[in-house]
Amino acid sequence: MTWIDVSSPVPSVAPAVSHGGQTFREIMLLSRIVTALLLALAAQPGIAKDTVTLRVGEQNYFNIQASMEASGVLKDLPYTIEWKHFQAAAPVAESLNGNAIDVGFLGDSALLTLAARGAPVKVVAVSRQSLDGVAILVPKNSPVRTVADLQGKTIAVWRGAWSQQLVLRALEHAGLRADSVKYAYLMPIDATNALANGSVDAVSLWEPFVSTLALRQGARPVTTAQGLMPALSFVAANEQAASGKRAEITDFLRRVVVARQWVDTHPREYADLWAKRANLEPDVAYRWLNNAKQRVGPVDETAAKDAQNTADFLHKSGVIPAAYDTSKLLDRSYAGAFAAPAQKTAAAQ
Repeated sequence: MTWIDVSSPVPSVAPAVSHGGQTFREIMLLSRIVTALLLALAAQPGIAKDTVTLRVGEQNYFNIQASMEASGVLKDLPYTIEWKHFQAAAPVAESLNGNAIDVGFLGDSALLTLAARGAPVKVVAVSRQSLDGVAILVPKNSPVRTVADLQGKTIAVWRGAWSQQLVLRALEHAGLRADSVKYAYLMPIDATNALANGSVDAVSLWEPFVSTLALRQGARPVTTAQGLMPALSFVAANEQAASGKRAEITDFLRRVVVARQWVDTHPREYADLWAKRANLEPDVAYRWLNNAKQRVGPVDETAAKDAQNTADFLHKSGVIPAAYDTSKLLDRSYAGAFAAPAQKTAAAQ
């Protein structure tokens, strides 16, 4: 604490007039002491103003909270993070729209579908990962070997998510109509159970469900997102937070980058930690994380092209009712969070 000298005398012109037992000189001295104490308290961290809270929504697919805590990048955080966890992208998108969270990690389809309806959201960064982590899977003894073999079959998907987009793109690539298969709209956990009990013929899912099905049910992929779709992930913010919590979001993104770098250099250690946290078997976590190769980066030209490509496809498929220009959604002003000097600074924390 910085001490302020309050011992200097008041001006001699102040008359020693009594006010209820106190002289004017004494009142002035007391006033200076109180002012000095207030100034000293205001200089203390956390007292001058309320701590900002950044509300972050994520899914197990991204494991952001776990990686940041394990890597130690949350030490000395100058703001508070309130974590909220979701099973799929659509609830994340709706929470952003309803201002229930400030920042959310989610796949491109869900946010584009919402943004096309005029939701007040912005993409402040993007995340990429191995495209083999998004796949259409069938039971190990299924006669289905190709996408064409799926005609007339029932596929579990989640509306507005990567799973729906992958099925639509795979069918188009195979020269098939979107209605050549039947759709069962199920959340991921329900979809894995449906595949196990035979109520669906195939599922279209993402990690860690892909690894879980491969290791626990022997499920095999018919096709993956490789060559079919970018499977771009967005780090999105509602417009109010994007402008009002810019410093906190920028700092948060820098720490995310460092956390992902730590995961890459500690794969086995992190897989064990994350398996316990997510209630997964260690082999499932390791299989997924060893193949994921997740990277968070700025909204660059490649990301902008991929986002527009996906929006155009969703419109053509009828998921988005009207053509949508994604440039209004993308906020490139956060690119500085990924500059080399910024990353070095964050890494040193």
